Amino acid sequence: PIHTESGSHEGEAFGQLYTWNFKTRLGKVFSASAGFTLPDKSIRAADASWVSNEKYEALSPGERKTFARLVPDFVIEIKSDTDNLRKSKEKMTETWIANGVRLAWLLDVAAEKAYVYRANGSIEVVEGFDKKLSGEDVLPGFEFELNLLQNN
Repeated sequence: PIHTESGSHEGEAFGQLYTWNFKTRLGKVFSASAGFTLPDKSIRAADASWVSNEKYEALSPGERKTFARLVPDFVIEIKSDTDNLRKSKEKMTETWIANGVRLAWLLDVAAEKAYVYRANGSIEVVEGFDKKLSGEDVLPGFEFELNLLQNN
């Protein structure tokens, strides 16, 4: 388990992603408890993740009841007070992006920084939680309000 504040941050991230997906119905949203078997054979879970309907529907009913061999299209990781920033950044590039995630966000609430990782290898640092992050072409129309993490 994580402490209360971190749990609230994870809930906010999941909630914003879920609300967007509820409106668009473009895929499936997964909580921090959902594990995926990645191409490198590791089993990983993000604080919030999203998979397109096309990928999800390709799974058999049996596969859906396992740690499916499935790479999310999008993941959010929230850096907690006890997480090492360097290791968190490595996880984003060496685990998520290296295995095929198209867009990944590492949110450092304490420092008010968001790190945006893209499949093309680019990394953008967004400073200040008075901004919104875009779901770009992966999550069309999704805007994540960073300021809502400050109010937790």
